[in-house]
Amino acid sequence: MDKINVTAVSYLNTKPFLFGLIAKNWDSNLNIELDIPAACAQKLIEGSADIGLVPVATLLQQPTLQVISDYCIGSDGPVRTVSLFAEKPVEELKRIYLDFHSKTSVELLKILLRDYWNLSPELIPAGPGFIDQIGGDTGALVIGDRAISLNKRFEYIYDLSEEWKNWKGLPFVFAVWVSRIDLTDQFLTTFNEALSKGVDEIDRLIYLMPPTQEGLDLKTYFTKYISYELDAAKKQALHTFLQAVHGDSIEVQYLNA
Repeated sequence: MDKINVTAVSYLNTKPFLFGLIAKNWDSNLNIELDIPAACAQKLIEGSADIGLVPVATLLQQPTLQVISDYCIGSDGPVRTVSLFAEKPVEELKRIYLDFHSKTSVELLKILLRDYWNLSPELIPAGPGFIDQIGGDTGALVIGDRAISLNKRFEYIYDLSEEWKNWKGLPFVFAVWVSRIDLTDQFLTTFNEALSKGVDEIDRLIYLMPPTQEGLDLKTYFTKYISYELDAAKKQALHTFLQAVHGDSIEVQYLNA
């Protein structure tokens, strides 16, 4: 069969999935391109990718997308890579820069500000070098691997997944595997098995990986801060989040193997 075009998030948290696809020799069936979450979403929407690991807010932009796996990028408490950084408490912030990497994390911050903290600071789309603008009454939402290095730099750090958990008592889902094309049951089963293998063999993956950022324990990150199974609690959390963003009930299409 023709190779299927795949887009996937380029962050560290995706490595177990990629490892599973390679270990199962499934990368030979796929054209895989890695990018920041926002770019992954755009590739699915414009049709240059057939399936992808994309931010969950993409489901609002393209409701016909179908969730195709029992695995996701999720968390059940702190995640460490999606945080609001500041020198002052959130209630004293007048401006917050919004990282452009992921619409999902931006929408999560907006919901927390509006409905949890009851705050309305000025929200500014971030440009290059925005992290250097953090200071005084200006904070910033920082997403992805670069957020890890900031966890000791600022006095006030609000991990958005942890804040969501404190508020809703639910885990959070940042990204899911979706498809814009029809897939066979055999494809779905085998693809799911490859992802499962990657998650099950994190110890082996870590052994093969080069050193990462100082102070980051990969085993802890992959097993404590990231939660990969798209279980019933995460599906409930996904529904709750999408409804909060959209304002109405959203039906997600699941084609899990």
